Amino acid sequence: MKRKRSWLAKALLLPLSKIYGAVTFVRNWMFEAHILKQKEFPVPVVVVGNLAAGGTGKTPMVDYIVDNLRHSCHLGVVSRGYKRSTHGFVMATKRSTPIDIGDEPYMLYHKYDGEVPVAVCEDRVAGITELLKIDPQINLVLLDDAFQHRYVKPTVTILLTEYNLPFFEDSLLPYGRLRESKRGARRADIIVATKCPARPSPLDLHIFKENLDLVACQQLFFSRVLYGKLMPAFPDEAPQIAPSLDWLGEDDRLLCVAGIGNPRPFVKFVKHFKPKVRVNIYPDHHNFTRKDMATLQQRFETMEARHKFLITTEKDAVRMANCPYFPHALKAKTYYLPIKVDFMRDENQPFIESILKLIKDHRAQQGLRT
Repeated sequence: MKRKRSWLAKALLLPLSKIYGAVTFVRNWMFEAHILKQKEFPVPVVVVGNLAAGGTGKTPMVDYIVDNLRHSCHLGVVSRGYKRSTHGFVMATKRSTPIDIGDEPYMLYHKYDGEVPVAVCEDRVAGITELLKIDPQINLVLLDDAFQHRYVKPTVTILLTEYNLPFFEDSLLPYGRLRESKRGARRADIIVATKCPARPSPLDLHIFKENLDLVACQQLFFSRVLYGKLMPAFPDEAPQIAPSLDWLGEDDRLLCVAGIGNPRPFVKFVKHFKPKVRVNIYPDHHNFTRKDMATLQQRFETMEARHKFLITTEKDAVRMANCPYFPHALKAKTYYLPIKVDFMRDENQPFIESILKLIKDHRAQQGLRT
């Protein structure tokens, strides 16, 4: 659904969007003309990214790919580490914090108990190079949020676009949310429509596909988000039995806290249940301050209810658990909703198989060239 803009916003921001579009066009042209060089690595590189600035469901998609490939490949992940305090190449370790490497890399590293090598680096070429030096056994690299980082030559490029906020209905920054022109989607090998409704009609899916205007050999997948059971953000402080949104009633209250790219689906899901909900929204990757914690505690304590809980996202729970200002009184009442990606069934080959086939085809083409 297109966002409506006032005439004033259009008058002020649209000219800036045109300038921004011209700059990104020249940059992309320089890569296509080989004026700016791309680095190709001896191992396959799978890039996951988006045209829009956040909110497309990139984190659960990266997690899905890692979870499905970690047993068949020795893969490593390189991310920028957005809003970290460090610079340059940093390898995730058990001692790392979200401040050191960013909340998403931290969450991914700990989710698999360090089994999957995770590193952060603004310069993805330098990041991959260093990662392969540290762990030469890595035979596949997953680049997180790197669709516009074109100095790396990808083996497979996966572009995400939100079903209800697709890039073909959006505009360039700052008037819209796009980091580059919609034409950039043509570089993708696979396009995934994320956060789809549970039962979209075949006609709606057909219209969506037509609006994408896919080029030859591009594959399209539709996915949705599935929410799991509530998990304690502070396991050592939580009771043995976790609450369930299903058995909470109208006399109960929830304080819903989110600092992610697009919190609306999360908030909508929580509000679907019987308890009344208060909502506190923060910017994406927000680092919670002492003042934030005081505000949340005050809001929580003023809620009158039979049972009350603070409900947040998995990414926010990571930052909360590492926040020195988090009120001890709220720890036993704070839970997060884990999410996972679910692909809609159709006649195409499964998503992971498509990635592996593209890698195999790329290797075959390289063999023919040599």
